[in-house]
Amino acid sequence: MQTLAIAAGGAVGALLRFWMSNGIYMLMGRTFPYGTLAVNVLGSLLMGLLYVLLVDKLVLGPHWRAALLVGLLGAFTTFSTFSIETLNLMEEGEPVKALLNVLLSVVLCLGAAWVGILAGRSL
Repeated sequence: MQTLAIAAGGAVGALLRFWMSNGIYMLMGRTFPYGTLAVNVLGSLLMGLLYVLLVDKLVLGPHWRAALLVGLLGAFTTFSTFSIETLNLMEEGEPVKALLNVLLSVVLCLGAAWVGILAGRSL
């Protein structure tokens, strides 16, 4: 049952990632990986918040935790895409953009996860 919960959450997370990142690229263009960055920051925020809520605050079964944390957010966040996009920027002769993507992703995603944890603990 837990495997099905992860698969269902993953399907939803993958679709949400696709829709959100493409929507952002339509608004901002593809000269920088804005869509992946936004998905990773939001995913980090939600991971921090849901981790505290589902593990510390709410009594939900392991199937719900697996579906939301492993499935949905695992498929929603896009670290592998981040890696390829950063390497592509480097290969395209854009080392400043590549470094900016790494720095922004690390700082913003860690900060978002921290804010999520603080928000979850304050509930």
